[in-house]
Amino acid sequence: MCGPSGAGKSTLIGMLRKEFPEDYGFSVSHTTRGPRAGERDGVDYYFVEKAAMEREIAEGKFLETAHVHGNIYGTSFEAVNKVSAKDKICILDIDIQGVKSCKRLSFDTDKYVFIAPPSLADLETRLRGRG
Repeated sequence: MCGPSGAGKSTLIGMLRKEFPEDYGFSVSHTTRGPRAGERDGVDYYFVEKAAMEREIAEGKFLETAHVHGNIYGTSFEAVNKVSAKDKICILDIDIQGVKSCKRLSFDTDKYVFIAPPSLADLETRLRGRG
């Protein structure tokens, strides 16, 4: 699923996984930002230091990366492989930068679903609510 930060991707992914837990798995992304209230390392994101993530990006360990609001986000090949090893359809939570990265690598992706917020005003409210 792709779309801007705050569009509702995580909410929709959670609903899909709850409805079809045996069919879909989520690739946990890495980020250099700190956790928000209630987020858990290794469940919601892998929270990592910027230098460590930059090193692993340079080593080619990421399928896609994006720079968003001064932080780095990315999906590692390892995270995708963990889901695939369980014979589940892997869902990525990415923005348009991530889609472009996947396409550049010719990553075998069946579908991209773009999620848009109801309005720009709603998106602004959601993002400001995150701080």
